[in-house]
Amino acid sequence: MERMDFVSECQRVFALNSLACTEAQANLLYDLTVRMLEVNQVMNLTAITDEKGIILRHYVDSVMISRDIPVNSRVLDVGCGAGFPTLPLAIFRPDLQITALDGTAKRIRYVDETAKMLSLSGVSAIAGRAEEYAQKGEYRERFDVVTARAVAALPMLSELCLGFVRVGGVMLAMKSQQAEEEIAAASSCIALCGGKIEQTVTAQLTADGENLEQRTLVFVRKIKNTPQKYPRHFSKISKNPL
Repeated sequence: MERMDFVSECQRVFALNSLACTEAQANLLYDLTVRMLEVNQVMNLTAITDEKGIILRHYVDSVMISRDIPVNSRVLDVGCGAGFPTLPLAIFRPDLQITALDGTAKRIRYVDETAKMLSLSGVSAIAGRAEEYAQKGEYRERFDVVTARAVAALPMLSELCLGFVRVGGVMLAMKSQQAEEEIAAASSCIALCGGKIEQTVTAQLTADGENLEQRTLVFVRKIKNTPQKYPRHFSKISKNPL
């Protein structure tokens, strides 16, 4: 798809999903797409390789949360993978300071290099395990918003993420259709780690008048400090969820 066609399609699809997308933002998304598909030939970044699918399932999906993040927030994206929601969110919300965290160093290098290529000065990227970084003083309970997209089931995700959230801040989990079951299973873990489910918001990814996929955003408010023993080592989290 040529740049002008891509920009037009971006603006059209964002509008269908009740999101604004300027020409400048769409042009940055085009540059991101070209870069991602080039790197995807040598690194496994995404299974979605058609431009229309990328716009809807990566970009619209990532930017959906932008309306729910306060101005000038410090944001952590746990398990950022190929940079979602980090990179689209940074394009649409340059006021945010976003830290991208992932355990795969080559993906973090890609996110870091791509953010610099797009002049997204609010993005920093670190490679490491969430349960280890959550115990470090410069990261523990330092973030206004911690988000995660397609990382783990909510019981595991809550233990991994809530240690990063400051008291009064929020964990924003981006889930699909299984959200209700996950919420029920995660209730004890969320309480133990200092959180409380504040609300869930359901939305549809829409293209050409058809609702293609359901998304559920789970808002977990941090109401008290996370006990220092959490998060545990990942092997314990996976074998014995709270």
